[in-house]
Amino acid sequence: KKNPEIVVEAIEAHKQNQLALEEAAVKQALAARKNELNNDPYSAVGGNPNGDVTVVEFFDYQCGVCKRVHAVVAKMTERDPKIRRVYKEWPILAPGSVFASRAAIASRKQGDRKYIKFHNAMMESRKSLSAQTILDIAGSVGLDPAKLRKDMEAPEVTQTIQRNYALATALKLNGTPSFVIGSQLLRGARDFDTMMQMVRDARKKS
Repeated sequence: KKNPEIVVEAIEAHKQNQLALEEAAVKQALAARKNELNNDPYSAVGGNPNGDVTVVEFFDYQCGVCKRVHAVVAKMTERDPKIRRVYKEWPILAPGSVFASRAAIASRKQGDRKYIKFHNAMMESRKSLSAQTILDIAGSVGLDPAKLRKDMEAPEVTQTIQRNYALATALKLNGTPSFVIGSQLLRGARDFDTMMQMVRDARKKS
């Protein structure tokens, strides 16, 4: 009672210790899951497939912040031809998010270029992503909506989403968007300059 500041200091020290332990666990998970993050054959790759820095993005098609940062990441790959981009669908916001992610993953059956066009169109759409809207967008970028609807039910689509959920859990992600840039974890979005500096830092360490 005479020295209540000691209790406050102890609580703060405990919080800092917990944060340090959590960050250490995340670093360990990043190292252990590096191959799953960067080289999962069921995750689409954009930018330069042979680039020297990989930017992995976990996103939800109904996430407003994901839609805003989409232009930033596109600008990054345009300005830096050595960036390799890996797409990780992580539908966490609503049932419609799951439909959108399943459609995106299934679209790869019709070609990775179609996937990227589809991904961009859904991220740039300001409409509510109902099932019909998603199928309409698919048709607008040259996908076969009927084939897409069928391919969405394939077991590997479910498995891809499950793997992404497992990765997000292992990395203690708390929302979309989240990025792994080299060996750095970024929760949330940042501006172009900040994210490009992270790319440069990752390049120095590689």
